[in-house]
Amino acid sequence: MSDHGHSLHAEFPDAQAALAELKTGNAHFRTLAERYHELAQEIFRIEAGLQASSDERLETLKKQRLAILDEIAAMLPAKAA
Repeated sequence: MSDHGHSLHAEFPDAQAALAELKTGNAHFRTLAERYHELAQEIFRIEAGLQASSDERLETLKKQRLAILDEIAAMLPAKAA
């Protein structure tokens, strides 16, 4: 099992150039991307049984990851256009 399916490149396969541009030129995007990666890793560890967590905590983490993903998605159309 891997969290590869939850990498930003897997989430936005058609926006590779925009992701790279944002990563190098936008500090807020870098912060969001780092937090997204941290959340994805923590969720993976919980789901794999490597880290204990309540169901409520897991759901909170997933909602946080989704909120960050939504914010990143909103940044992409302007960059990809």
